[in-house]
Amino acid sequence: MSWLREYADPPVTNTQVAERLTVSTCEVERLVRRGPADTSGFVVGKVLSAQPHPNADRLQLTVVDVGGKEQQIVCGAWNFGAGATVAVALPGATLPSGLTLERRELRGQMSEGMILAEDEVDLGTDHEGIMLLPDELEAGTPLVEALPLVDDVLEVELTPNRPDLLSVYGLAREVAALFDVPLAPWPGVDPPRAGDEPVAVDVEDPEGCPRYLARLFRDVRIGPSPLWLKARVLASGMRPISNVVDVTNYVMLALGSPLHAFDFGTLHGGTVGVRRARDGEEVRTLDGQLRRLDRRDLVIKDADRAIALAAIMGGEETEVTPETTSILLEAANFEPVAILHTSERLGLRSEGSNRWEKGVDPYLAEHAARLATQLFVETSAARWVGETDVHGELPARPRIELRPARASALIGLDVPAEDQRAILRRLQFDVDGDTVTVPTWRARDVTREADVIEEVARFVLDEVPFTLPERRDAAARLTPAQQLRRTIEDVLAGCGLSEAYTPSLVAADPDRDALRLSLPLSSDQSVLRTTLLPSLLAAAERNRSVGNEDVALFEIAHVYLPSGEQLPLERVRVTGVVDGGYADAKGVVDTLLEALKIEPRFERGSHPLLHPGKTGRIPQGVVGEVHPGVAAGWAAFELDLEELAAATPERVLYEDVITFPSVLQDLAFVVDEDVPAATLMAAMREAAGPELRDVQVFDEYRGEQIGAGKRSLAFRVAFGSPERTLTDEDAATVRSRIVDALRERFGAELRA
Repeated sequence: MSWLREYADPPVTNTQVAERLTVSTCEVERLVRRGPADTSGFVVGKVLSAQPHPNADRLQLTVVDVGGKEQQIVCGAWNFGAGATVAVALPGATLPSGLTLERRELRGQMSEGMILAEDEVDLGTDHEGIMLLPDELEAGTPLVEALPLVDDVLEVELTPNRPDLLSVYGLAREVAALFDVPLAPWPGVDPPRAGDEPVAVDVEDPEGCPRYLARLFRDVRIGPSPLWLKARVLASGMRPISNVVDVTNYVMLALGSPLHAFDFGTLHGGTVGVRRARDGEEVRTLDGQLRRLDRRDLVIKDADRAIALAAIMGGEETEVTPETTSILLEAANFEPVAILHTSERLGLRSEGSNRWEKGVDPYLAEHAARLATQLFVETSAARWVGETDVHGELPARPRIELRPARASALIGLDVPAEDQRAILRRLQFDVDGDTVTVPTWRARDVTREADVIEEVARFVLDEVPFTLPERRDAAARLTPAQQLRRTIEDVLAGCGLSEAYTPSLVAADPDRDALRLSLPLSSDQSVLRTTLLPSLLAAAERNRSVGNEDVALFEIAHVYLPSGEQLPLERVRVTGVVDGGYADAKGVVDTLLEALKIEPRFERGSHPLLHPGKTGRIPQGVVGEVHPGVAAGWAAFELDLEELAAATPERVLYEDVITFPSVLQDLAFVVDEDVPAATLMAAMREAAGPELRDVQVFDEYRGEQIGAGKRSLAFRVAFGSPERTLTDEDAATVRSRIVDALRERFGAELRA
C-alpha cells in the first residue's frame, strides 16, 4: 500500500481503499499486515565495540549505542565491526515470526537484544549477515523512520479481462479514479545517455511480436538490491535475487509490462531478435529444464540459436550472473494467444506469461524501459549506451459512441450525462461530446457501448437502493431428471446415508485410459475420475479414522468416461458406501429400486474395487463388498442415473389388494455353485405364473451333506390368487411346476 500511495494517495484508510475496490473493481481477498505489529522496540544502533565472544568462536560480543543507552548484544554475524550503523531489536520487541526477545545469557555473556538481518524483519531473504544502514542515521532513531519496516499488502483476485490491474500503477489508477484524487505521472525518468552504440534487433515475426524495444547497458555491477527494493519485491510474492533481476521484476510489478535482461556478452553476433522455433529445436530455460519446441512456439534468438522462450522464461545460456558487466534489456510486446498455447503445452507458467497471455498494452514498453533504465543506473552504476525500438503501426485506440440515456436505462439509475462523462474522464477515457476514446490499456476490454456503460455503472453501485426483487406469478415444476435425483436423495437419506461431495479431479483412477490434465494444479488433482467409488471410500475411511461409527455416505456426481474423442463422455452416477457387508449395500439398492418401481434383476458381477465373489450387477450398475485389499469392512454400490431413468416406468399401475390369504412355504434347492440365486428366482416366477405372488432368498448353505461344488439356497415363497383361497393341493401343484422347471434347467434338487 505504501507503493500504491506513491502513485495515488486518497485521504482514507487502507481498509476503506480495499472496501471500495471490492465494490467497484476487483475482489480484495484480504489486507495483510507485513512486519512487526509493534515497532516501538526497533531502533537504529551504532556499534561502539565488537570483539570475539570469549566462550564461543562463532559469536561476536558487541556494545551498541541505541540512543543514550549502551546495550551489550551477542551476535552471530561477522560482516560488521565497530562504527557500523545497524538495526536493533530491544528486549520486549516481537519479531514478525512471533518471537519475543528477552534479556538472556549466551555462553556466559548477557545479550540485551538482537542486531537484525533483513530476513528477521521480512525485508529480504538474506541471513548471512546483518543489515548495514547509512552512517548519517543517529543512534536511537526509530527503525520505522529508516526502513520500510511495516506495510499493508492487498491480496486481490482479478478477472482475466483486466490485465491492466496486474500492476501497482494500474491499481493506483483505479484508486485515483474511485476517490477522485490526482494520479502521479508515469514513474521513471531517462538518465542522460552515456553512449550511442548500435543495438541490432531482428524481428522475423511481427505478428507474434508487434514491438521489441532493446536497450544496452555497460559497466554493470551485479550485487544485492537496496533494502527498499528487496522489501517491495518480497512483499509482492517474489524472491529477491540481484539488483538487475530485481529491477526487471520491480518494473513488471509496478507497470504490468514484463521485462527480461540478457547477459549481452553471451549473445552470438551481438544481436537479438524474435522468430518461430524450428521443429525439434531445444532451449534450456532458467529452471534448468531442456524444453523441446516446435514451429508454433515463439522464441528469442541471437545470430545463431534460440536463447529464450519469448514472454515465458529466459534461457540458461544468456542468464545474468555475478560476472556480467553488459546487459541487454528487452521491453517488448507479444501476441497473447500463442503465448498461452506454448505455456499450456509445455506446462510452464511464469509471472510474465500470466500477464502476456491476457494481453499487455504495447504502449507500456516505453514506460517500462524508462523506469528500468533509471533503476539500473541507480542500483548498479550502469551506463546506458544504446537503444533500438522495432515496431510497426501500433493499435489505434477504440472510439465508441455513448448514449447517456441508454446508459441510465441499462444501469437502472438516472445518472446525469455530465456525471457519466466525469467518471469516464477520471478513468482517463477521452470524452468529446458523446464520443468516447478508450485508453490503450483498456483497448482489448472496452470495445462497445455496453462496455463503456459498465465503466460508469461500477462507479455508482453503492447508490443502487436495497430493494426486494419484484414478485411475479409463475409456475414451474421439476424436470424428470431433477425429480429422479430428488427421489434418490430422499430414499438414501431415509436409509441413513449422509450426502458427501468429493472432487472430480483425483490423483489416479482404476481406468488406465482416464483423461489426464496436461497442466494440473497439483499431482493429486490431475485425472478426471471415471468412478466415484475411490473418492467416497477415502471419505468414509477418514470418518472411521476419527472414531465415527456406522458410517454411511452417498454422492451424486459426474464421472468422465474416455470416449476416444477430445472430450470425455459425461455421466451422472450415484454411489454409496456403508459400514458392513454385501447384504447391507444390497438392502439400500433394493430399497431404492423399490421406490423407483424398478424390478431388480441381479446377476453375478465384477468390479476392480469390489470382492470378486461378493459382487452383484444389475443393468443400472453394481453392488458388492469392497475388496479387502482396497479397504476392509465396507460395502458399496454405484448406479447410473440415466439407466435408472430409463428403467423407471412413466406410469405405475397398481393391482387391487388381494383379500384372500397367501400360502407361505420355504423351499430349499441344491444347485451348482455357479448358479446365481437371481437366475433361480426368475425361473421360479416364469414356471409358477401369476399364482407366485412373491419369492425371496433367505438362506445359503454349504457342507458335506450336499457335496463339493454345490450349495443349498432356501427361498421363501408366497402362493396366492385374487379369486379364492388356494388349498394345500393347489399350492402343491404350483410347487411341482417350480421343482420340475428348476430340475430340468439347472439340475436342481429339492432338498426340503
